Amino acid sequence: MSPDFSIVTTKTPLRVTFTGGGTDLMDYYTRRGPGAVVSAAINKYIYVTAARNFYHDEIRVSYSKSEDKLKSVDEIQHPAVREALRLLGINGGLQIVSITEIPSKGTGLGSSSSFLVGLLYALHTWLGEPVSQEQLASEAFHIEREVLKEEGGKQDQYIAAYGGIRLMEFNSDESVSMRPIVLKSDRRELLQSSLMMFYTGRERSSVEIHKEQVKGIEAKLDIYDEMRDMTYKTYDAIAKCDIEELGALMDANWQFKKKLSSGISDSAIDAYYEKAIRAGAIGGKLMGAGGGGFLLFVAPKEKHADIASALGLQEEPFRLDPLGSRIMNMEGL
Repeated sequence: MSPDFSIVTTKTPLRVTFTGGGTDLMDYYTRRGPGAVVSAAINKYIYVTAARNFYHDEIRVSYSKSEDKLKSVDEIQHPAVREALRLLGINGGLQIVSITEIPSKGTGLGSSSSFLVGLLYALHTWLGEPVSQEQLASEAFHIEREVLKEEGGKQDQYIAAYGGIRLMEFNSDESVSMRPIVLKSDRRELLQSSLMMFYTGRERSSVEIHKEQVKGIEAKLDIYDEMRDMTYKTYDAIAKCDIEELGALMDANWQFKKKLSSGISDSAIDAYYEKAIRAGAIGGKLMGAGGGGFLLFVAPKEKHADIASALGLQEEPFRLDPLGSRIMNMEGL
């Protein structure tokens, strides 16, 4: 297929999850659907550029490493890039470059899915093809979970495509229902000013944690049900901007989630969490599958300095983002 544009750049947000993570695993929602998650896009981004390659029979891919002068899609080492090009029927004449604001692996902010959603948006646009948010999310899910057989849930692809704060329901028939939470400026700012995020300094692979979770789902369906039901209360708490209730729900969700797999938390992570609670946090949780990455807390603004001092970790300021993946630049041939 030939391009319509010489260069296209997309900007795709990462995400934080408030409650329900894990109920978006297929092995849960196909048994006890719907699964339900409340997540929000944040202003930490992955940028992907698709550009015409001067050499029409070559592909170049640049991310944390560079793959150059590739003569076939089959030669691409990056699995998501390889399968995205196969899906869209692109065989050559292309350069792909990606840049991320947060370490791209093992941080629990959904970076791999955000990258793929941004890549698919860039490629569709480069080809001159219109594409919807639903199509971007479903194509990214198809590549990650069905083609590459990577363990994981379904929330990341959808929040990356749609953005905002949303309750997402994952139905047993594979459909996804989206409920946005739209807040007036004063409530949005109160929510924003109550959130803190810290980097534990540890990256981890979510694959083994998810594998253990999936193996144990049948025996722990009641726990997943509790976590799923909490998301509806979380939706209401955020809509009312009830910070105390939100913090309490996140804390309860975290206590349940730790029971799902031995790799989700450990003594070091538990110690950080307890320090934050003693310093004034209402509740929180580790982002993603567990084992490392970022800790998110809900706390009154006046307690933030005490919490940061108690933890001694790198704080990562962020803001909630109302938008999903978007086009930053496009230039015609």
